[in-house]
Amino acid sequence: MKIYGVGLLAFCFLVGKLLGLGLGRLINLSNDVGGVGFAMLLLIVLSGYMRKKQWIDEKEITGITFWSAMYIPVIIAMAASLNAKAAYSAGWLAIAAGALTTLVGFILVPLIAKIGPAPKHIEEDGSN
Repeated sequence: MKIYGVGLLAFCFLVGKLLGLGLGRLINLSNDVGGVGFAMLLLIVLSGYMRKKQWIDEKEITGITFWSAMYIPVIIAMAASLNAKAAYSAGWLAIAAGALTTLVGFILVPLIAKIGPAPKHIEEDGSN
């Protein structure tokens, strides 16, 4: 598989990480503060600018779109695993709060999904 767009994604990640660490140090924290957000904003701005200047072709645009879509779930999964480790070390109250929040989320998904009109490709009887 060709991996168009990985270079731009890696560049944006490194710059975002440096900005996040710099912001963290600026406010006297030893952690990254918003590095992922900075990286995503930079990726959006740079890819839009490169498209406007026509410096990239359709293959690169497709690759950047794919890798930017993959970037968010991977980072969220990494952050979630760190949050789970922190919750486990913090005690039972943090674990109970996380479990309750997850349960409420599972309960609300079907209710929220019923809001709005049904997709047009689904027939009246619910079969596809």
